[in-house]
Amino acid sequence: MIYILKFGAAWILPPGIFILAMIGIAVYLWKKRNQHRAAGLLAALSLVLYLASIGAVSDRLMGELERTYPVPEAPQGDVIIMLGGGAIADVQDVDGMGMLAQSPSSRLLAVYRLHLRTHLPILLSGGQVFSDTGSEAEIARRVLRSLNVPDDMIYVETRSLTTGQNARYTAEILQREGFVHPILVTSAFHLPRAVLNFEKQGITVTPYPTDFWVSGGPQLYLIKFAPNAGVLYTNTVYFQEKLRTIVTRYLE
Repeated sequence: MIYILKFGAAWILPPGIFILAMIGIAVYLWKKRNQHRAAGLLAALSLVLYLASIGAVSDRLMGELERTYPVPEAPQGDVIIMLGGGAIADVQDVDGMGMLAQSPSSRLLAVYRLHLRTHLPILLSGGQVFSDTGSEAEIARRVLRSLNVPDDMIYVETRSLTTGQNARYTAEILQREGFVHPILVTSAFHLPRAVLNFEKQGITVTPYPTDFWVSGGPQLYLIKFAPNAGVLYTNTVYFQEKLRTIVTRYLE
């Protein structure tokens, strides 16, 4: 019963309520106004919005992207690189101001655990993208310090605002410090584009995916066919990554 209620509730919240409204308007245009072309177009748009906001679709799309690189059982390297992915400024954290966003928090946790296992130094890459966001690398360094990671094991790159700049400015630090076998840690959906950017800088990395958004063994059930704003965002990120990868590969 609880799953039926969840399915029903999805249709009175965005984007479900908007899909129903679009279908209702399409029916009205078809029956009352004889505007068949406009009704058909609106119905098609509502179908696209519906498909873009259900888990049955996002599991397949995002899952395909996230499984590009497997998680290595025993990664070998001489430094661990973490790419930033957003930070929140002017909010109180346990030991200071500013917090990492959800995805970079997951990345940092993976990096910290890898550091405990491998005892490798950590290179944090990410600047302050907007005036009201935090400096990603600086906040991540503060968190690592609070977890007793020594200062001499942490390198920071704070200039980058894009994945391409992550790779470019990180390459300068790798060359300066003599690191040649980096382990690259970022969200699984972001890793294919990140690896491509590092390859364009002439750097071969060991990819280490983390921050998975969908299950490795997805299943179909009722809720997977209910529209959901979070799923719509997941699919948006998928298409964003695909588009940016094309731009990186062919236009940059």
